[in-house]
Amino acid sequence: MQIVKEPVEKEDAQASSGIQVIARAASVLRTLESHPDGLSLGQIAKSVGLARSTVQRIVAALASEDFVIASGPGDVRIGPGLVRIAASVSSNTAELIRPHLRALGEEVGETVDLAVLSGGSTLFIDQVPGRHRLVALSAVGERFPLHCTANGKALLACFSAADAEDLIDKSVAEHPDYPLKDRARLRKELDTIRKTHIATDLEEHGGGISALGAALLDVFGRPIAISIPVPSQRFAEQRSELSRQLLAFRERIKAIVMR
Repeated sequence: MQIVKEPVEKEDAQASSGIQVIARAASVLRTLESHPDGLSLGQIAKSVGLARSTVQRIVAALASEDFVIASGPGDVRIGPGLVRIAASVSSNTAELIRPHLRALGEEVGETVDLAVLSGGSTLFIDQVPGRHRLVALSAVGERFPLHCTANGKALLACFSAADAEDLIDKSVAEHPDYPLKDRARLRKELDTIRKTHIATDLEEHGGGISALGAALLDVFGRPIAISIPVPSQRFAEQRSELSRQLLAFRERIKAIVMR
């Protein structure tokens, strides 16, 4: 029996081709992530810069694994297979942080939220309600804009200036009720947040509510954000102490989410 080994060049070419296919599939999925209502094959092809026939083959392969749903030529969206994986990952992160989130809630006495990036939005995945009679609450699973919330700005500051610009555009597109008032000011604000690790929302998202936010990357490079929304009537007098407590919390959970 003679064993014939393929030339190294051929193996390298096959590996390179496989990597290219994965990269293209990832581009399709990222595009669909930003459009939960779905896109046509033509729209996807235009967004990722590939031929429609190539996108059609990629979508077919992804659909066979339940990663996308292709209910028709004009309707392709993220599928339940990918949603289950994402939910599992987010759930694991939330489970690890939850005891510490509760401890922070007890320490500050205000509502404490945990959120992740989802397309052009910040997605709430956990919350510890405050102890006061008047508190700020948001439902777990709710999506807020990135460009005018404390946790959203904290998430944006985890990215380079160029990538943050793209996310700001997505945020404005996904949340038309919250127009971007001053892009230059937001850019400067993000530069400051990258240095201080503290973001603020001074009644930008909702009247009567102000908030502080901080974010960091987990071991997979995914940003997660912690925010403390407070009725504005209490915010000014607590801002300095809440900032200190939030920064201390950020340092504590670094060892948990980055190991």
